[in-house]
Amino acid sequence: QVRLVESGGDSVQSGGSLTLSCAVSGFSHSTYYMGWFSQVPGKMREGVATINSDGYPNYADSVTGRFTISPDNAKNTLYLQMNSMRPEDTDMYYCVARKLRIGSWSDFNLYNYWGQGAQVTVSS
Repeated sequence: QVRLVESGGDSVQSGGSLTLSCAVSGFSHSTYYMGWFSQVPGKMREGVATINSDGYPNYADSVTGRFTISPDNAKNTLYLQMNSMRPEDTDMYYCVARKLRIGSWSDFNLYNYWGQGAQVTVSS
């Protein structure tokens, strides 16, 4: 069973940087996509960034050029480096994983595994 535990959530000033970490256990070669989703209460979960087992990343338009997703396989950890942060980046961020190869990377319904979430707050 895949288990995902996020850390690194914090409050930062606009323009600042933050790195989220996701400790992964029970990782299987069948896990195809791993990544990050965000959610504000009352709104749908949105894909932020994912990376597939071939190392190919996907990013939401709103974070392209500012956020970087990167796995460290030796440490079984997935990172999300967030730079030039904006107040609209304020969200709960969830680490996710799925086995399914087909389907959109940003469809949250296709993800089998979710972490408990890490709160990120960006103040202006």
